[in-house]
Order: sequence, then structure tokens, then C-alpha cells
Amino acid sequence: MGASDAVLNEARQALLNRRSVTLQQEGRAYWIEVLGSPPTLLIVGAGHIAVPLAILCALCEFRVVVVDDRPQYANRARFPDAAEIIVDEFTTTMRRFPFNADTYVVLVTRGHTHDIDCLVEVLDRPHGYIGMIGSKRRVQAVWKLLEQERAIVPERLGRVFAPIGLDVGAETPAEIAVAIMAEITLVRRSGTGQPLSDALRERGARVHQARIQQRK
Repeated sequence: MGASDAVLNEARQALLNRRSVTLQQEGRAYWIEVLGSPPTLLIVGAGHIAVPLAILCALCEFRVVVVDDRPQYANRARFPDAAEIIVDEFTTTMRRFPFNADTYVVLVTRGHTHDIDCLVEVLDRPHGYIGMIGSKRRVQAVWKLLEQERAIVPERLGRVFAPIGLDVGAETPAEIAVAIMAEITLVRRSGTGQPLSDALRERGARVHQARIQQRK
């Protein structure tokens, strides 16, 4: 395989992964830049968590879409950074929305009934992420309900991130939004979720252990 073939293969892989890469071949550097539309963050529910979440996601270059059936909540004054604000019934919007592999869905409606109905609508649609708000007890109750009343097998539900977000001890709406954005980034970028300082701690522990062995 020549250099040109290797570059073409890397370019194809970059397109599949939707990531720009730098490639070294035969002493030359190639920058393969993948251009495309930004991912979409679909926030279903325009309550107190949705407001800071929309700001964070816009800063992270997501195309933010907010959905709610209450115009007093879903409006430009509350969501100035949203690319689109949809005021309509939840399930109707979910059925019409153009989902794709770069659609990230956050279910944070005002009640678990709406969350359940929306989850059923989006579960088998193309997506990059689906997360649903709720306590562990509430989520377990929702899973049981869906299995018993809607015959949804656990394997399908296993693709849903619920309770939503990383455990950072969040309490306020802004902190919860940070936890959600962190999880979305983790999924999107294939991160580990571990503190970056852990690697240094582990290295320090190994060095310390090696010094102890040298003294023996």
C-alpha cells in the first residue's frame, strides 16, 4: 500500500468517525479535516435545567433545539442561544423531528409521563445519545412500567443514560447542566470519565514503589 492509499484509507476512516486527524506518511504530514454540520442537542422540556444546559451546549458548538408545549417557557427570552425553539405537543414533535446519528436527546420535561412518552418515540430513532432526568427510584419505576405495559425489553432501555449526567455531586440547575454536558461530551468523544490527574497519581505511586524496591 502506497502513501496515497494510506492517506485515502485514513480519510475514509476520519469521515466515518466524523473527526479530523493528522497523519504521518513517509516523512510527510497530512491534515485531514472533516467538515460538516454541528451535532444537534434536542432539549425536551424548557424548565429550570434546560436554560443553563442550552447555554453550555451552545458554547460547545451544538445546534440547540428546545421543545416544550408551554410558550411561557419555550421562548427566545429564555433561550437566546437556541437555534430553534419548538412550541408544540411533545410526542408530536418527536415523531416529526429529523433524527440522525448526531442527534443528542435530553429528556427533562416537567413530569415522568411526558418523559416516558417521548422516550418511547425516540428510543429506536437514530441518535448519538439519549439521557433522561430522574432519581434512581423513579428511573427504575419507569423501566418496570415500560417492560410490563409496553413490552420494551431491558436491552433497548440499556441504551438510555438515566439517571442523566455524571456524578459530580450536582445540586443546582447549573451544576446539573454541567453534569449532563460532561456526560454528553464523554459519550461523544469516547472519554473515560476518570480525573486526568489519576494518571499522574498512578505514575507517582509507581515511582515511589520503585524507589522502595531499590532501597531493599
